[in-house]
Amino acid sequence: MGRYPRIAKAHAAHRAPPNLADYDAARRDFSWATARTLLDGLPGGHGLNIAHEAVDRHAAGPRADRAALRWIGRAGERVFTWRQLRDATNRVANALRGLGVQDGARVFVLAGRIPELYLAVLGALKARCVVCPLFSAFGPEPIATRLEIGEAELLVTTEALYRRKVEALRPRLPALRHVLLVGEGDTATAVSGTLDWKVTVEAASPDFAIPPTDPEDMALLHFTSGTTGRPKGAVHVHRAVVMHHMTGRYALDLHPDDIFWCTADPGWVTGTSYGIIAPLTNGVTNLVVEAEFDAQAWYDVLERERVNVWYTAPTAIRMMMKLGTEPLKGRDLSALRFMASVGEPLNPEAVLWGVEAFGMPFHDNWWQTETGGIMIANFAAMDVKPGSMGKPLPGVEAAILRREDDGGVSEVTAPMVEGELALKAGWPSMMRGYLKEEARYRKCFAGEWYLTGDLATRDEEGYFWFVGRADDVIKSSGHLIGPFEVESALMEHPAVAEAGVIGKPDPVAGEIVKAFVALRPGHEPGEPLRRELLGHARKRLGAAVAPKEIDFRANLPKTRSGKIMRRLLKARELGLPEGDLSTLESDER
Repeated sequence: MGRYPRIAKAHAAHRAPPNLADYDAARRDFSWATARTLLDGLPGGHGLNIAHEAVDRHAAGPRADRAALRWIGRAGERVFTWRQLRDATNRVANALRGLGVQDGARVFVLAGRIPELYLAVLGALKARCVVCPLFSAFGPEPIATRLEIGEAELLVTTEALYRRKVEALRPRLPALRHVLLVGEGDTATAVSGTLDWKVTVEAASPDFAIPPTDPEDMALLHFTSGTTGRPKGAVHVHRAVVMHHMTGRYALDLHPDDIFWCTADPGWVTGTSYGIIAPLTNGVTNLVVEAEFDAQAWYDVLERERVNVWYTAPTAIRMMMKLGTEPLKGRDLSALRFMASVGEPLNPEAVLWGVEAFGMPFHDNWWQTETGGIMIANFAAMDVKPGSMGKPLPGVEAAILRREDDGGVSEVTAPMVEGELALKAGWPSMMRGYLKEEARYRKCFAGEWYLTGDLATRDEEGYFWFVGRADDVIKSSGHLIGPFEVESALMEHPAVAEAGVIGKPDPVAGEIVKAFVALRPGHEPGEPLRRELLGHARKRLGAAVAPKEIDFRANLPKTRSGKIMRRLLKARELGLPEGDLSTLESDER
């Protein structure tokens, strides 16, 4: 952790003054009541609604005719001003009301990154429905499971996705009363038991008054998969918008005239919180790109669209690193001011590569589906320590706790001593429960502390450092070894593109460290390279921590949001049950 130089906060003269210029002062003076005043609330004091803060308040003000949503599709582009976005989402809300969809009904959206996805989410929030975006690459069974658990009443999807993934399973979904199909062309083909989006939504009135909304009304449902069993539905409320707005302002440093691009799909919590809500509440132009990752195409977007703030994932960054900096030569990326990463911890080498390739680091941050918003971040106005999660947001109290034998917890105050990362309950976007699983929810808390399940340390300057999931940590000959540290050391080697590390049972040591490595182009797997990597790791980490075994893989198993699935590597290595694979991206073993 200390072997990487910190990166000074100032990187380019064109950078706008950061919204959070003095971290200590911001924490000292912060209150959630003050943060709430940055939003309007519904007219007449009738509560707080996410869609009003994201759309309607801007549509009624000086930003009404500026671009709110700019969609870049495979075959064209569409731009919505705030006024147009208000009218389009009002039509969705009116269409839902016309179908008899009432307050609290569960509206699911299964689509690629098309404009109708964004309209459906915001329109359903206006109608006080509970919204759950689903990742379009899910297979039929994960989709049906989530629709069942969530008791979906209405589904918005495309004709192709419905026919491939939903239609055959419709009989097991008795709560699903309506399916709205977005056609592939000008009109949808008549499909039995469905409604045409154009006929139902685009013909609806553009006038809609958002009903009074209690800030604690359920608004969003995000599913997160455990290592076993059914996925958990994390419940979030309209008050979460206070967190979305504040973290967009402080953690992502959004300024009102920015062009912002979050590459995450709304099927994941990042793509909803920071691909829809936070940019719109902060009044920026929200860029949506339909196509999946392609480095050259992404660089084209950054250059052509003059992107100012870019929020992406470690997997994408590592894929760009594979190609080196040559594809960036000659490009004008002078508009780019701030880059951030989320999804899993960002290896130090990736942070440093950002400086080499773009002239600035990627700013890592940490949060979970359950937290609803960014909790810990590397801010624009503070030095970056490569590999660190950063510091807690104003209003967020984080600590390192140790679980005691009596079931209680105690705080670890010494620097760089490992424990479980915990957050003091009370931030606006904290989940309010797991749907229908109250006992599972209660297990997440010890008194006033939410226990994240992540092991971490905190240094003497207050920066937090990720060690690993509690169930990922390796116990070898009395040493507790975090897989992330080993993976990061392996990635320093020029041959290594990605690494996943597990603990393998050993009769003497208890566990030994085993690494699985994917190589950069131009490097061949084999015994000479294996020995070289083992020696490199021993030199960097010491014999007690370095891996004892290394296997080569063409690709490592990852979730569709980009997280390396260490528990799947371990299950396959040991011949154990693989558990819930609903979020698995296709991989080569």
